[in-house]
Amino acid sequence: MRRTVALAFLLLAPLFAETRELDLTPGGGWVDTGIELKPGDTFRVTASGSVKYFDAKQENGPEGLNRGWADLIRALPVNEAGRGAVVGRIGTSAAARAFLIGAQHEGTAPVAGRLYVGVNEPEDSRGTGSFHLKIERTAAASSPKTGYHLPEFTQELLDAIPRRVTDAAGGAGDRVNFIVIGPQEKMQAAFKAAGWVIADRTERDAVLAGLIATLSKEAYVTMPMSTLYLFGRPQDFGYAQADPIRVIASRHHFRIWKAPGDLDGQTVWAGAGTHDIGFDRDQRNGKLTHKIDADVDGERDYIRDSLSQTGMVAKTEYMTPKDPVLTARTATGDEFKSDGRTLIVYLIPDSN
Repeated sequence: MRRTVALAFLLLAPLFAETRELDLTPGGGWVDTGIELKPGDTFRVTASGSVKYFDAKQENGPEGLNRGWADLIRALPVNEAGRGAVVGRIGTSAAARAFLIGAQHEGTAPVAGRLYVGVNEPEDSRGTGSFHLKIERTAAASSPKTGYHLPEFTQELLDAIPRRVTDAAGGAGDRVNFIVIGPQEKMQAAFKAAGWVIADRTERDAVLAGLIATLSKEAYVTMPMSTLYLFGRPQDFGYAQADPIRVIASRHHFRIWKAPGDLDGQTVWAGAGTHDIGFDRDQRNGKLTHKIDADVDGERDYIRDSLSQTGMVAKTEYMTPKDPVLTARTATGDEFKSDGRTLIVYLIPDSN
């Protein structure tokens, strides 16, 4: 009887499949923990120790320093966390979003990937000291569900969507390069989980948001986005990702519109994404405007990768519309090129 009870206890007790310990130092970049996560795995990280930056008045623990005015112009992996905090990320994709670990963090892996840890600091940071980390992984109790019943996004539906957006005067601009299928609340939740923020709509919004960000010592990353048109109306939402110190000149961003009709009860969203890489002259009026990366497929694929990191995507695929746009100029005169394919993203449905 005693042996049976002991065996039952062992079967029910949480078993950490792996436990690793390592040290982190300032300026060390991302460190591979050796922990391979699968969707649904849980992991716990505990950190101790302290570091001291040469320009800081005091040491800080794993939670980092209290945010100061200088943090407004620092590019930190986790923008809202203090400098010197312990942070982590899953995978090495450019779209992988870092998260705060601090003194302790427990989480569930949304996707498969290697767990990396680091210090929340600019690349040129110098300091002394170290953090000691203990990482524990518990395997998921069951495999995540796959094989969702998804509606078919047909070639006819794709061909019915305009190839490009326009400016207020009707001038053709960015190409429509991705489609998202899912209800608005799920679409917005997925982009939020992927680290995208809604851009300010007007300069007045920008001034207010910038003031609030400054007062809270948070870097302002929601610079306003110009209005473009699809289906005869302005974008429903504009989203952006940016490094705080480079947000004015460089950012990932897209505009998205709700398409007419639906697909088996699912909302269809059409988006146009580009990557700002600097400034240029608007060839329509000579004013200063953003310059985009001419390879617009890179931003399309970045959007795919960022959404896939959330664990909220059932499937992605590519389709090519008839008469695809392979090379053209934006409304401001920038030339761009593309393979002509459109990304189709199916969000995980609520039920099947």
